Amino acid sequence: MASNLYTIGYEGHSVESFLDLLKKNSVKCLLDVRAMPLSHKQGFSKNTLKNHLHDHHIDYVHLPDLGSPKEIRDKVKKTKDYDSFFAAMEKHLAGQTDTLKEACNLARQTPCCLLCFEKDWRHCHRSLVAKKIKAKIKNMTITNL
Repeated sequence: MASNLYTIGYEGHSVESFLDLLKKNSVKCLLDVRAMPLSHKQGFSKNTLKNHLHDHHIDYVHLPDLGSPKEIRDKVKKTKDYDSFFAAMEKHLAGQTDTLKEACNLARQTPCCLLCFEKDWRHCHRSLVAKKIKAKIKNMTITNL
C-alpha cells in the first residue's frame, strides 16, 4: 500500500531531468491533473509524455476533471489573485467526487505523482488535489518534487 503521494510541476525541467526525478523517487504512476494536457514545452504533451513514461515503466493516467477549468486559469493569470483562484478550485473539485475517488484508488495501490506545469506547488491547484487525496487516505504523506 502506497503511503507517499508526490506532486511535480514540469516548469524548468527537461524531459530527462523530469524522468530522473520520478525514477529517483520510485514513482510508478503519473496522474496528469491538467485540464488540457498540451504543452509548448517539448516532451510534455500527453502522447509524447505518455511514451516517455512507458519507456521508463511508469504508468500515465490523465484526470482532466481534476484540472483547473479555462475560465479559472485565465482569471488567475490576469489578476494574480491566488486566494480567489484556490476558492474557485475548491468549489470545482467539490464536484469531482468520482475522479477524486479514482485518484485515491490509484494512490493507495502504487506510488503516484500528480503532474501540472507550475514549478511552485503553492501557486498550483495540484496542492489542493493532493490535500483532498490525503484527507481520504490515512497516513498519506505529500512530497513536492
